Amino acid sequence: MTWMNLRLHQFIHCAAAASLALAVNCVSNAQSRSTNQTKLPDAPVLQFVGRAAEPGAGGAEGNGSSWYPRSPKSGDLGHPASWSDSGNPSASSGQAPEHPTGSQSANGGNQNQASGKQQLTLQQAEEMAVRNNPRVTVARLLASAQHQVYRETRSAELPTANAALTAVKAEDASRISAGSLTASRLFEHTGAGGGFSQLITDFGKTRNLVASSALREKAQNANAMATEYDIRLATDQAFYSALEAQQALKVAQQNVTARQTLQSQVNQMTQNKLKSTLDLSFADVSLSQAKLLQLDAENKANSAMAALDAVLGLDHAVDFDLVDDGAQVQQPPADLNRLVEESLKQRPDLQGTVYNQQAAVKFSKAQRDQMLPSISAAGTVGSVPIRPAQYYTSNWWGGIGVNINIPVFNGFLYSAQAKEAALRAKAAAENTRDLRDRIVRDVRTAWLAANTSYQRVTVTAELLKQADLSLKLAQTRYQMGLSSIVELSQAEYQQTDAAIGNANAQYQYKLSLAALNYQIGSAP
Repeated sequence: MTWMNLRLHQFIHCAAAASLALAVNCVSNAQSRSTNQTKLPDAPVLQFVGRAAEPGAGGAEGNGSSWYPRSPKSGDLGHPASWSDSGNPSASSGQAPEHPTGSQSANGGNQNQASGKQQLTLQQAEEMAVRNNPRVTVARLLASAQHQVYRETRSAELPTANAALTAVKAEDASRISAGSLTASRLFEHTGAGGGFSQLITDFGKTRNLVASSALREKAQNANAMATEYDIRLATDQAFYSALEAQQALKVAQQNVTARQTLQSQVNQMTQNKLKSTLDLSFADVSLSQAKLLQLDAENKANSAMAALDAVLGLDHAVDFDLVDDGAQVQQPPADLNRLVEESLKQRPDLQGTVYNQQAAVKFSKAQRDQMLPSISAAGTVGSVPIRPAQYYTSNWWGGIGVNINIPVFNGFLYSAQAKEAALRAKAAAENTRDLRDRIVRDVRTAWLAANTSYQRVTVTAELLKQADLSLKLAQTRYQMGLSSIVELSQAEYQQTDAAIGNANAQYQYKLSLAALNYQIGSAP
């Protein structure tokens, strides 16, 4: 029994040693194949501007490595310097690509110029919109028309003069016997003369009407300024929306490239019996999803560009190369009360409403003053060089007089008009108060939205960082055979979603700042 137990222990030790050696040999072979034949791509991190992979620079062919763009900093948005070289050798070693050099940035700028697209900055877009948008033109024309209304009203304070030249061929001393109640006698004569009239006073009616027209002109000018601010804000919204859609399209295109590379590699590994057909099926599904995302991104980018063209006042499609200012993300103003005070002082629409309210008050006073008398002067002078002497005692005429018009009764018309105007003035005052309340609310809402957007920039950047790390870990686990392609596909989807979310957060924050500036009455 002792001899049998000894032999049994020796057999067990030999079997264990053989199994261990076989396992070590298998792991070494697998690592050698993964190093020399195929390597999964690094995390497809969001990149805003980039060049296509150059032949022979790495990827699915050659040494089996592939390039994936780096994650941009906030200052890199929209700048050619944020393009990474598709042939970066660091990608083949699993490291993040280095920042591009100055020569690479210059090459990216040359490619933009060679593409034939017209570059457009935000400031240029605002200037073009203000110059071309018909809403701005309409507002300015209405302001000019209101100035003419003011001149029309003010003409009642100025004298009126007219001249006449008359020559008559008639039967002397004949009379018009039908169709007229005026002087009917006719004489053959020729005469020339003129007359004038001047309002002396109507006890405030005309003065209040002129003041009302002047205030309405100021209100229309303020409304024209408010319209210009509206167009500037709409331009900012369309500009940032187009930038956001274009960057999402670039991420979608990079995602398609990355998943196409992965699908090709998994297909090769499946043919070499290193992966199952299930892995290839999941890789095909992932590639199809990426292509669908790219189609949606292309549609959104085209729609956003069409909206921008409309705001710019263009009647045809122009594919601009939008250039972001690349300004660093700064925290929004901290003093909300100061912003509210500035908005109540600077908002042009509030100024226009206040002017309209004051104009309504002046008009109500003018309507009340209709019940007061009016005093005016009139005069005439002329000469009759050709005349029958027996009927004219002199060869000229002239006279001047003063007229007092006193309203007595007109069916309570003036009193009803005065009451109507007073009620409308009170309604205008309530409209002004309502607008003030809405402006205070809008400023607070815009301030809260700006702060939330600012926080989202930080959170989405951290989310993108974690998604990049998660994808790299998923790739490593998949290479070592410790996880399925389902886990890798899920990590790719989360990283793509985080990349798009980070880009959207940065542009949404810039848009929220423009909206906050608009709400406080500053140019967006």
